[in-house]
Amino acid sequence: PEQGEQAMIEGILEGSPEAVGVAVIRLNCGCRKMAAVDSNGEPASKIIMYRDLAESICEQCREDNGDYMRVTEQFIHWNTPAPDDSQKSIISAKVLGTTENHPQ
Repeated sequence: PEQGEQAMIEGILEGSPEAVGVAVIRLNCGCRKMAAVDSNGEPASKIIMYRDLAESICEQCREDNGDYMRVTEQFIHWNTPAPDDSQKSIISAKVLGTTENHPQ
């Protein structure tokens, strides 16, 4: 991940002790949505929307709150130690609605 995205992930993990990872959703406008997830695939933080090197998210995201039709990539950045592969699949399916296809 880019430096800004990595810093956001680390900040979210620090603020969410029960988190096993951070769901990262990248949008076609360059904005991102992120939230910590726990071992049951439940949210472990509020959803954070941000845009690199910008004071706020873009106008389109303010209007549609990052509509899923504009998602270009989504994955979970796993905390260390990460859950086992079967648990990762269960969490990914619950959080993202699919198994992830992003190299970690």
